[in-house]
Amino acid sequence: MATQVTATATANAGRGSSFLRIAIALQTLTIFLQAVSAGLLLTASYGETLHGVGARVMYGASMLYLLAAVLAWKPGGGPARSVWHASGFLVLASVQVALGIAHVPSVHLPLGVAMFGLSVLALARHRGPDVR
Repeated sequence: MATQVTATATANAGRGSSFLRIAIALQTLTIFLQAVSAGLLLTASYGETLHGVGARVMYGASMLYLLAAVLAWKPGGGPARSVWHASGFLVLASVQVALGIAHVPSVHLPLGVAMFGLSVLALARHRGPDVR
């Protein structure tokens, strides 16, 4: 009986951890694509539309990261630290969106670079088990 409970808990933790890794990878990818669309913003007529749509997708990916962190923590038994990191990232994403809407590129651009770096660090921290 105890073995079955432990096996189920381990399987749930693995699924939650996988979902968390996927959510962080999606967030990292969307932030990278935002940098690409920012370059298009300066050179192409459709850049502003692409950057605006990308901002919504990036914000959604940040919310998905928070959801995945909560699901990995509460039912999966993962660390609560991931929830705090995801919450902080959602706050940064909110500030980033507000700065973009207010057209404050002197803070918007460096914050975007910092967010990409933090997202890559989170992805590296939650990488899968080593396969040897």
